[in-house]
Amino acid sequence: MNLFPDTKKIAYTAKYTKTDSGYTGELIEWPEVITEGKNLEECRLMLKDALNEMMLAYRELDRPIPVADSVIVEELSAEEGHVCQTT
Repeated sequence: MNLFPDTKKIAYTAKYTKTDSGYTGELIEWPEVITEGKNLEECRLMLKDALNEMMLAYRELDRPIPVADSVIVEELSAEEGHVCQTT
């Protein structure tokens, strides 16, 4: 049962980076949403909390919520031994 029928779910792209003290998490489509945690699970929870807080702040400021379908995520690979300088 949806308690808030007028709401829609927005899926953002999260990026996690390992640091010396744990992990940093950020949303690709919404660079202002960034946090850190001691481990990956804590960082995920903190990022979700940061997203919710930022959504509330944007609503209070009457600012548009960034769209989530503007980023294409793609993995690129290269063979280190075959990389050469171009002129």
